[in-house]
Amino acid sequence: MREIIFDTETTGLDSREDRIIEIGGVELVNRFPSGRFIHFYIHPGDRQIHPEAQAVHGISLADLQGKPRFAEIAEEFLAFTEGAKLIAHNAGFDMGFVNQELARIGMDPIPQDRVIDTLAIAKRKHPMGPNSLDALCRRYGVDNSRRTKHGALLDSELLAEVYIELVGGKQAALGLEIVETVVETSTDLVVTVILSQRPRPLAPRLAEAERAAHAAMIERIGDGAIWKKLLPAQAVDSGGEKAAS
Repeated sequence: MREIIFDTETTGLDSREDRIIEIGGVELVNRFPSGRFIHFYIHPGDRQIHPEAQAVHGISLADLQGKPRFAEIAEEFLAFTEGAKLIAHNAGFDMGFVNQELARIGMDPIPQDRVIDTLAIAKRKHPMGPNSLDALCRRYGVDNSRRTKHGALLDSELLAEVYIELVGGKQAALGLEIVETVVETSTDLVVTVILSQRPRPLAPRLAEAERAAHAAMIERIGDGAIWKKLLPAQAVDSGGEKAAS
């Protein structure tokens, strides 16, 4: 399963008039980063960058001199994302810009059923918020210290980590390869997560010394130890023998 986490930076907020000036994306395969990514700075033609937008992303027209127009990178972007779900935070904003840019050069829009909005997922999972990218990074312990300005590639990398946590985290005991995402309408997203047991469990993470220390602690507690009620008697006994040896 391929998914492309992507983000855009623009000259302003109106997709009908403003233009994309940066686009970046990273590839996930079965919910793990593959190491493949795409990143472009794009010249907006005769469109000026709004001061409010520049204050957010820090990109000026001078920075974009000599950069390609969207028409020059469209094919490469579409080839990179072909066959994959497109995932963005507040996806309606980014997809509005992408599809407007495609329309300007006579290309078909990307259909809504290929798009997943992580903001919609976050609002359902954390209805009290806040659910900005920075807030979700703090919630899930994702290091966003480099994010002094918005940037399409950096934000895509951060969102990829957040997205993995939003849909279940980096589970050690469960297989996530069959997670199925269902988009009902352009404004209503339903995510169904189906988890299966791994065919071969991962190796235990506890060292033998840790197991022995735990068994010794149970023995010191005695019959009141809750683990004796939860674990099979043989497992407790064998652990105690190891701890005593």
